[in-house]
Amino acid sequence: MITGKTVVAGVVGRPVAHSLSPILHNAWLAAAGIDGVYVPFAPDAHGFERLANGLRGGAVRGVNVTVPFKEAALAVADRASEAARTAGAANVLVFEADGRILADNTDGYGLLRAFAVQAPRWDVGLGPVTVLGAGGAARGAVAALLLAGAPKVWVVNRTLAKAEALAAALGPKVVALPWGHAAGALSASTAVINATSAGLGGGEAPDAPLETTQPQAVVMDMVYKPLVTPFLRRAMELGRPVVDGLEMLVRQAEPSFEAFFGAPPPAEVDVRALALEHLA
Repeated sequence: MITGKTVVAGVVGRPVAHSLSPILHNAWLAAAGIDGVYVPFAPDAHGFERLANGLRGGAVRGVNVTVPFKEAALAVADRASEAARTAGAANVLVFEADGRILADNTDGYGLLRAFAVQAPRWDVGLGPVTVLGAGGAARGAVAALLLAGAPKVWVVNRTLAKAEALAAALGPKVVALPWGHAAGALSASTAVINATSAGLGGGEAPDAPLETTQPQAVVMDMVYKPLVTPFLRRAMELGRPVVDGLEMLVRQAEPSFEAFFGAPPPAEVDVRALALEHLA
């Protein structure tokens, strides 16, 4: 039931109808008995800034932000966390009663928590990590890895100039490599992360030479539709431990929920199972 005291939050993206975030957050709200609701917003391609500025004042408590608006979300904010500034993008906006907009990025938190849950033996500080891709998702992953203590991150991309730009923005621990040099990076990495959209919807996986990875190297795919992407399937056939994109999605939602509704999500709700049911 919606009341005059209902706390409203949501997710902004284009498209947004496919988002699993309303399923996760509304399940948590129901279990916690919080008078709140979480809804999707889909502004037109040029309407994000108008939407965000129109929400100043806190009538809507906050929003998660997904593609293609994460960089615009950071730009509209009055204050941003270190995670958002380093990533160059925000996936959380909180609207304060005084009109300010606060930005954060929980994607990196979600990535690292997903590793902690599904590959608990992996230690970010023990060696280099390879990230495939150089777009916004890759930058967020690299930023999170650096903040967590990764000694080196290789960014492998088909367009080398984009990888070089990312490396220049994030510092000397980031090294850009062309796609043809991926094998050397993968052979020395403790983890390999697909931050491209290759494999989405069951499409062709990125043609990275996973066979050159060490047996203990963890392979992650940020894509979660399908849950086991062709990239993860190749890794599993090689016997590598894997981390899926759905776990990252669930884990990044946890601090968002607390920022919006003032309480941690109830642990007894298996939102991953709900998400899997929806995906099925």
